[in-house]
This record gives sequence, C-alpha cells and structure tokens, in this order.
Amino acid sequence: MIVKSLEHLKQISKKISQKLKNGDCVFLIGEIGVGKTTLTRHLINNIQSQKGLKETEVLSPTFNLLYEYEIKDLKIMHYDLYRIKKTEELEHLGIFSENEKTIKIVEWPDLIKTPLTNKLEVHLEYVKNDNERKMNIHGLGKWKNFENEI
Repeated sequence: MIVKSLEHLKQISKKISQKLKNGDCVFLIGEIGVGKTTLTRHLINNIQSQKGLKETEVLSPTFNLLYEYEIKDLKIMHYDLYRIKKTEELEHLGIFSENEKTIKIVEWPDLIKTPLTNKLEVHLEYVKNDNERKMNIHGLGKWKNFENEI
C-alpha cells in the first residue's frame, strides 16, 4: 500500500494501536528517515489518548537503545537496534525476558531470531514522491491477516 501523507500514517497507526496488547511485538523495518519513529510516535500517542492521558514526546532511542512508556495497564518498550551489530550484544539487552508483560516496538530488528507468537512487521520504503511511503505489513498470530483490515 502507499501511505499518502502523515495524516494517512496516523490513521493506519490508530488501527494498529487499537489492537495492541501486552505480549505483542511490532518490528519496524526500513531505511534511515523513512518514518519508523514517526509511526512509533503515532502508536504511542494514540494509546495515550485512548487511555485518557496526555500525549508525550516520543523520540528515537538510537543512542539509549530503549525508551519505556507506562500507559496505565500497558508498558511499551521502544527499542532502536541500529547500533547493535552482533547477536551477542542483542542478547545482553534481554528484550524478550518480559514477553507477556510488555508491548515491544523494535526499529532495526534484523538480528532478532527469537520466534514470536504475536508479531506485526511493518516494512516502510521510499517512493518517488517525498511525502509518500510504500508500506508492506506481515503479521503472525493475532496479526496474521491484519493487512486486510487497513
């Protein structure tokens, strides 16, 4: 699908965020600057709004590797693994030590080989028009046919 604008991306993120629950994992795949953190910002802010909370600033955790967001009964762990180059480094982060108690949003998940039950992969690509992005969605578990819901 082609994402036509930031507003269109926000609409898609709203549909995703309505279905996100503890135990889910969202992998965001694409080049630098393609919109992974922007999508994450919309996901987190949508959940905050759904829970009646004020929207907070959502930044890329490129240097910190992880930002955590406590949103009432949900805990979102936003990882940016861009700087992780070896599987051994990834293992030290313990990303999947709390599988059922958190929602994980992972940018640059290339090194992750852990089998996951409920995973949504969002692939973003540049297209000719600078304001648009190509988006491909692939889901496992409860996300299996999610691309048909958008």
